[in-house]
Amino acid sequence: MTRKNFITIGTFDGVHIGHRYLFNRLETLAVRQLQKPLALYFPLPPKTLLGQHPEMSVLSTPEEKRILFQKLQLSAVALDFQQCRHMEPADFFEKILMQKYQMGGLLIGPDFAFGKNRHGDAAWLREECNKRKIPFEIAPFYQINGEKISSSLIRKTLALGDIACVNELLARPYELSGIVVKGHKLGRKLGFPTANLDTGIYKILPLGVFAVKVRVGRRLYDGFCNIGFRPTVHTIHSCLPLVEVNIFDFHQSIYGRKITIWFAGKLRNETKFDGLDALVAQLKKDRQTARSLLAAADNFYPF
Repeated sequence: MTRKNFITIGTFDGVHIGHRYLFNRLETLAVRQLQKPLALYFPLPPKTLLGQHPEMSVLSTPEEKRILFQKLQLSAVALDFQQCRHMEPADFFEKILMQKYQMGGLLIGPDFAFGKNRHGDAAWLREECNKRKIPFEIAPFYQINGEKISSSLIRKTLALGDIACVNELLARPYELSGIVVKGHKLGRKLGFPTANLDTGIYKILPLGVFAVKVRVGRRLYDGFCNIGFRPTVHTIHSCLPLVEVNIFDFHQSIYGRKITIWFAGKLRNETKFDGLDALVAQLKKDRQTARSLLAAADNFYPF
């Protein structure tokens, strides 16, 4: 006899410590009911897909989210939001949860709702589960010092540049991946060659200068990263800032390759300098500060 699935559903942007608390509870309930834990998730938040400005709106891309579920060793299946968004709650419950995914139990957060116009809220789900004698539970919000831990809170914290807090709430360093593209090569002329990253439109890019770990292939390097609009030279006129990474002690050509950076701390805000000499002097200070910060980060394990 095939075991049923004890299911939780959500977007799980960032797969942060609040989500992990929910997943731990899911595994406990599944074991208790002799079922398999299963997370059904939307690769991108519905607000991102429906909003007029989807740029820089997510903590984790669909690929990052898939890998994070793998690392947690939790079975997870991506849902097609466009297929689900217009379904009536009763149809979603019966056709998707019951028939397609063999639901034998359901765990949700207090603010979860689904289906057309979000009519499938917690009260509706409880009633439907009770009718079928299916175990149902609402997990309380995970809190630290009385504050609810949510993806929205982490997005706001990231915008403020508090990398240490963001990393704590994610239970891992914030990461950013992209393809190295060609730029103006000004950094090379200044003695600070940079890898310019195309990171797509969805990922949130914190503004400023940061100490980072950089993975190129299987090797890990120290570096620092500027994310912004380059007010001193070649100012960027775009809604998306430019991501420029200076990798320490690195001299390879990596155009067209994918690299990943992990944020260890913020060094400063992006600043407009009075000429290139002042910019270079500050970059030298940034490099030294980043080296010191990364050397002191003994517990910084990006993966």
